Amino acid sequence: MKRQKRNPMERAYQRGYLAGLEGRSKTLCPKAEGAEHQEWMNGWREGREDNWSGYQGASAVHKVNRVVYHQIHDG
Repeated sequence: MKRQKRNPMERAYQRGYLAGLEGRSKTLCPKAEGAEHQEWMNGWREGREDNWSGYQGASAVHKVNRVVYHQIHDG
């Protein structure tokens, strides 16, 4: 059975979220422009908000998985 590739937009969002959650700079975004850049930035913003709200460790990881799941299935 073939293994399904992950959605690049989902992956960009998750990586951006984790960067924001860790307090990293938004200038570390690997893409300069385009849809993946925008998703990374969306994730980064949400991660920074959660960082400021006190989310850390497992509670934050569970949140990002829940957010991505809803974006895929509701969007």
